[in-house]
Amino acid sequence: MADKLDYEQIAYDIVMAVGGPDNIKAVAHCMTRIRFLLKDPKSANTTDVKAIKGVLGVFDATSTSGEYMVILGQHLLPVYEAVQKKFNFTAGDTVNENLDPSQKKPLTVSGVISDTIGFISASVAPCVPGLIAGGMLKVFLLLGTLISSEFAGTGVYRLLSIAGDAPFYFLPVFVAYGAANKLGGTPAYAMICALSLLHNNWLAILSANEPITMLMIPVRLMRYSGSLVPALLLSWCAGKMEKWLNKVVPGIFKAIFVGMGTVAITMFFGFTILAPLGGYLGIYIGNFFAFLAGNIGYITVGVLACVLPWLIMAGMHHALVPFMAQSISNPGYDAIFRPAFLLHNMSEGGACFGSALREKDPEKRAEIISLGIGCIFAGVTEPAIYGNNLPKKTPMYGVMAGGAAGGIVAGLLGARAYVMGYSTILAVPIFQDTIIGILIAVAVAIVVAGIVAFILGGSAAKAEEDKAIQATKNMLYAPVSGKYITLKEIADGVFSEGMLGQGCGIIPEGSVVFSPVNGEIVSIADSLHAIGLNSDDGAEILIHIGLDTVGMKGQGFKPLVKVGDKVKAGQKIMTFDMGAIVAAGHSATSAFIITNSDDCKVMDFKTGENYEAGNIFGTVEI
Repeated sequence: MADKLDYEQIAYDIVMAVGGPDNIKAVAHCMTRIRFLLKDPKSANTTDVKAIKGVLGVFDATSTSGEYMVILGQHLLPVYEAVQKKFNFTAGDTVNENLDPSQKKPLTVSGVISDTIGFISASVAPCVPGLIAGGMLKVFLLLGTLISSEFAGTGVYRLLSIAGDAPFYFLPVFVAYGAANKLGGTPAYAMICALSLLHNNWLAILSANEPITMLMIPVRLMRYSGSLVPALLLSWCAGKMEKWLNKVVPGIFKAIFVGMGTVAITMFFGFTILAPLGGYLGIYIGNFFAFLAGNIGYITVGVLACVLPWLIMAGMHHALVPFMAQSISNPGYDAIFRPAFLLHNMSEGGACFGSALREKDPEKRAEIISLGIGCIFAGVTEPAIYGNNLPKKTPMYGVMAGGAAGGIVAGLLGARAYVMGYSTILAVPIFQDTIIGILIAVAVAIVVAGIVAFILGGSAAKAEEDKAIQATKNMLYAPVSGKYITLKEIADGVFSEGMLGQGCGIIPEGSVVFSPVNGEIVSIADSLHAIGLNSDDGAEILIHIGLDTVGMKGQGFKPLVKVGDKVKAGQKIMTFDMGAIVAAGHSATSAFIITNSDDCKVMDFKTGENYEAGNIFGTVEI
């Protein structure tokens, strides 16, 4: 349970596993994951991070967005706060790198695309909570007007509408902050440049509509509120100027001239070239999305909703957020991104419901249903993705099918979001006069995802059963996914010296134990951490999970069979909580022993390699 977790210990373990506080340049978070910018990504030990109790998964996007993400779901906020408190980090805090240029990489098309996507994603990440807050505030104000038409004329409505609009109006400033952090520059300089585009004096120049020049160069008169690309270009320029000035300005004068020069030079290029260029790009992007929505919207929304789970796992979905805001600014609605995001969340929930119908364990069934409810009503999908849909694989097909079907329906019915909001069914009022269309699409997404997950779940179970029946004589099938090592590498003399028999060690990556042979269960330890089998071929096998785990007295272990049961190779016989093992101070390294080794004619274990559970890793003949 969440209230039994030691969040300070989890925070400490995570920071140490990613290389320690000195390896962290910046730390931030979204709804379900802590996002680290690391100096040396290779110093992060992903296996150790995954083994920490409370961690749902890890996604290493250091090669794309530059972020190392630890997925915590419902435990996110208390762990993030503990990280801040214990290591004196602040939100988005960065380590001063003296603006030294990083080692140059070869210039390639894929590298440029990857760097650009990473730059946009990191720049937008700090904006997301504010955009969601503003959008949801607008949703509730809209609901108030539906209850009473007079509400729109009240002071409460008018003043709170200002707060709701502020994140979108000042989007360039938020983007500048995120971009400066990504580039390693001073956020204040980039933010000043972005604010210049929104200043009252600039708005007065626009209202007067009189030509103006900078050093005889004409300045294009454009509005930049709610824009994205101009802020990105200005922030990039400010970062470059700051680095250059830090090199050429003598140290004694840096405090005077670096900041002033950065802002002045950036805004010269900004007003004359970069901001107008960004403004036109934003218009063309908005027109492009409007064209897609008006001509092939049903295909576009369906495809995006279908692939979103993979974009989310890659951490690339944040790169799409600016285009939602851009679409709402021009052409005035979002007919692609917000519908796709909403329908993806609905399909994640539907896939959980379909998967739950296949689950025989009542406790697991209830847990999966709660994950589905969280997707639909809370709009949080990572726990469902990493806790059920991805590990089981077949529900992901349901997610993709549901997203595609719902997206096609939404596109055909013309569903459009008119303000920014969160991807939950409670936020459907943002679709205003197209709310019926999006509700029909939501129902389609949930039902299709559930049906596909249910049907394919049955097919997968049948295929696993069939595979188990086809076990070959004398073959040993990997009981746990992970790396298989020699007995001598196990840090326990009872195993390493072969006192119980010959075999191998396992550094587990999974949490399920499968039968390695066709045979019978002959023993289960009182502390549930070890299980014994006799194969039909005469081998006597002991599977021991973790070292010294007898002291856990069964906590974290759950046998799925009982003594006397006949089992097939590949059949699930036990589950264990690797995080609980590590949290209890034990090693998760496990042992696979042939206890009647002296009777064996042939015994061969292929160690030093990683095996998925069910793969052949050895042979034994009595």
